Amino acid sequence: MKQKLAKTLDELVDSFHRYGGINHLDGVNLPSREAVVDIARDLLRLVFPGFYDKDPIHLNELVTYTSKLMSSVASRLQNEIKRSLDYRPCDGCDMDDLAGTAARLTAEFLGDLPSVRAVLQTDVTAAYEGDPAAISNEEIILAYPGVEAIAVQRMAHRLYQRHVALIPRIMTEWAHGKTGIDIHPGAEIGPHFFIDHGTGVVIGETTVIGKHVKIYQGVTLGAKSFPKDEKGRVVKGNKRHPNIEDDVTIYAGATILGNVTIGKGSIIGGNVWLLDSVPPQTMVYSEGGQTRMKTATADRNRLIGHMDGEGI
Repeated sequence: MKQKLAKTLDELVDSFHRYGGINHLDGVNLPSREAVVDIARDLLRLVFPGFYDKDPIHLNELVTYTSKLMSSVASRLQNEIKRSLDYRPCDGCDMDDLAGTAARLTAEFLGDLPSVRAVLQTDVTAAYEGDPAAISNEEIILAYPGVEAIAVQRMAHRLYQRHVALIPRIMTEWAHGKTGIDIHPGAEIGPHFFIDHGTGVVIGETTVIGKHVKIYQGVTLGAKSFPKDEKGRVVKGNKRHPNIEDDVTIYAGATILGNVTIGKGSIIGGNVWLLDSVPPQTMVYSEGGQTRMKTATADRNRLIGHMDGEGI
């Protein structure tokens, strides 16, 4: 056994030299995945007080509870942001004072939490109003994976906007693992957003979603193609995902790819495959293996009710 282990050790260390692209040696200390996940959990406690705690929080304890938790989050997050900046400084960062920049970004991010809560209130309302099976806001916050996934994404998005590397993606991938809902932190999502059921939903980095949008399980808002440079490398940072305008409903299994626009008030039926833009107030559905469109105007509500079905 000792000889086999010694041989394995030699081969493993040799692989560190052969396949250096998957090493991180002699480099800066990267953000800790475990620390970021713990911070994400505590951020959920801050935006949904009383829902992610084992014991009830009484109103007369609220200031003390929030102060203690926010101070703890601030200290840990500042440390992880400093590590992120060491790895990849943000645009305009003072390279001589990355610690100071980390402190500023942390304070700015925490200052966003009240406005994040305001939007999350609309998401919970959208879930309650959009799901006849929902019995209360408490059930939605405690049990609906879509609310948890969008809550984490909305907070991660604020860090993404400030060009903090690694941390936003760790946060949303943690939520992805928990909920089965994959929302890139770069996606721009308006208020009153509801993901019903949720499993298998994918929303790409440059997706833009308006307000009062509802999507079901298995929906993909993805990229159609990836432009490459003269050396055959994928060009990064370009707009490549859909734009979903206000009041759109997208049913289970629909796939919408590329920088296309789904017009306001449209309905995208289940299992539809779309590579082109859709005018406002349009119903898109699959029939006989073909994708078809028709105007959805006065009877839009009736169509939505019919497509929701008793089994959903």
